[in-house]
Formats: sequence, structure tokens, C-alpha cells
Amino acid sequence: MRQQPILLFDGICNLCNGTVNFVIKRDKKAVLKFAPLQSVQAKKLLEELNLSQHEMKSFILIENNQGYTKSTAALRVCRYLKNPWPLMYGFIIVPKFIRDGIYNWIAYNRYRWFGKRETCMIPTAELRERFLNETV
Repeated sequence: MRQQPILLFDGICNLCNGTVNFVIKRDKKAVLKFAPLQSVQAKKLLEELNLSQHEMKSFILIENNQGYTKSTAALRVCRYLKNPWPLMYGFIIVPKFIRDGIYNWIAYNRYRWFGKRETCMIPTAELRERFLNETV
């Protein structure tokens, strides 16, 4: 049985939370599930995929039992969104070191530019089924 793709994100990052809200609005088929990196489920999934604690600073897409990080994860997520966003996946042809260089620059500055929250976002009742729960 194929597991739904899961997007792991920094639950206290305003940019990450904004990205999750952006994805939810454009994932009309509600394919993606979500979990903050601070959750028990995210930590279990990372362990199962043998991803290091260093990856905890990244945007991670788990798809078909494989973990994708940084720009690759972001581009793969675009494939689940309504048009024209799937066209962004075409940027996968850009060398990874360039894509991830840009990603790392934004990720490094995300708290300074966008701020952070004291706690992870709490989904509304209608979105709760799309989120894995049990934060630590």
C-alpha cells in the first residue's frame, strides 16, 4: 500500500508555516500530510529513513519511503499543487549545488527575515486530519 507523501517542516519558523499554508491551499486533492520537525512522528520518520539530526533544519518530503531535502523537496512538492506550480519542477535540471546554495542562504536567514513562533502551529479542526500530531 502506498503511503501518502509527508512534508516535514520547522514548526516554529514563520516562513515554513507560511509555506505549509501555501501548499494546503494549492494541494486541492489533499494528497500531502504534514508534521512539524519538532513532533514525535517526524523524529521517528527521520530515524526510519536514517536521516541525520542535521537534516532537522531542512524542509523534508517523504515520498515512497524516501526522504528528499532542501530544494529537491520543495520542487517535488510543487508537483502536487494546482497549475501552474507543477511547472516549477522543471528547475530540477538546475544543478543541485546551485539550487541548494540558494535554499541554504534563505534557510540560514529565515528567522531573521520572517521571524519565529514560540510554539508549533496548531491546525484548524478541518485541517487536523492532514497533520500528524504529538509534538514534543
